[in-house]
Amino acid sequence: MNHFFAVIQLFFLVFSGAKNQKEQFAKTHSVVPIECNTVFNNESHNKSKKVIHILVALCDNKYQGIVPVPKSIGNGQDPKNNLYWGCAFGVKTYFKKSTSWKLIKTIAIDSVKMERLVFKHVTQDNYIVADAYNGKFIKQCTIDFLKSCSGQLKDAIVVGDKTLGINGNSNLVGYIGHDGLMDFKIHEEIKNTDNKERDCITLACYSKRFFSSDMNEAKSKPLVWTTGLMCPEAYSIHDAINQYCNGGNEFMIVDAVAKVYAKYQKCSENQLKDYWLLVGN
Repeated sequence: MNHFFAVIQLFFLVFSGAKNQKEQFAKTHSVVPIECNTVFNNESHNKSKKVIHILVALCDNKYQGIVPVPKSIGNGQDPKNNLYWGCAFGVKTYFKKSTSWKLIKTIAIDSVKMERLVFKHVTQDNYIVADAYNGKFIKQCTIDFLKSCSGQLKDAIVVGDKTLGINGNSNLVGYIGHDGLMDFKIHEEIKNTDNKERDCITLACYSKRFFSSDMNEAKSKPLVWTTGLMCPEAYSIHDAINQYCNGGNEFMIVDAVAKVYAKYQKCSENQLKDYWLLVGN
């Protein structure tokens, strides 16, 4: 038990924007709008396949309200070495080493969305699109995630002979990174536009507390979100997605997340399910 609380304290120091620092770090960051291509009809995409779109806000000591991590992994303008992207348990590195997924395309976009990866499942006709957002633009990443959940932001990409619906056209939208809503407010209206309920996963500290209001307006379906501190490394969303693609329900998905998180963080699976990782509402 003492070890468990020590782990929580460590997460608090390294990964959380502490409550008493909220006012200190609350800033309105200037953002560059991300242009969306033609808005596609969700009905025309992903009928025979599943597409998961993950939005990753790169860890950033300078522009985010976090207790700084080591400089080499906390540069939000350096995806290659970033904690949530290029490090061993970052999305790019972890999924590239996965036996379930194969990287089929890498795309450089712009100074806001710095890199896009497309993975295909090795045995299923399912795809993951992962975007690395410059850590300076965590606010834009958060807005894009919420607008994807609501259907306000829809897009599609062509990969080979496949058209993949992304953002609000995807089957599942995921967010990974610092909980920026602890530091700033968004003023854009979040409102469901098409009466579709989209699956979503939000891996950030206290994501239920800070995201739930907007997600209710988006009419999205949270499969996994958190009630406490957590480290949003890629193994959690990897195993959640695998379970999702295999037809697992939300209870099976959260069990998979709790199991792998307990394995890597060396803490109790039952305590994770009871206090940190929740299913739906």
